[in-house]
Amino acid sequence: MFLCMRTTIHIDNDLFAQLKRIAADTGRTLTAVIQDALRESLYRRSASARPAIDLPVFHGTGVMPGVDLSDSSSLLDLMKKDNGPA
Repeated sequence: MFLCMRTTIHIDNDLFAQLKRIAADTGRTLTAVIQDALRESLYRRSASARPAIDLPVFHGTGVMPGVDLSDSSSLLDLMKKDNGPA
């Protein structure tokens, strides 16, 4: 069963006009546009509240001789050769 809540909110006239224009341009309902905007805002808020992840950094002299990072096929061959059968 799909449940939804009805409520009344006050939206600035300029913002409302933008929302209606987006709905018309994308062929979606005004409700769908507003819900998506709220979801995106809530997601960004929760994403910014997440702690930063400390990734390890390895230092070296650069790419090994014979490694071409733009050629994924030969790179895969080199990795298989160094690590044995995949």
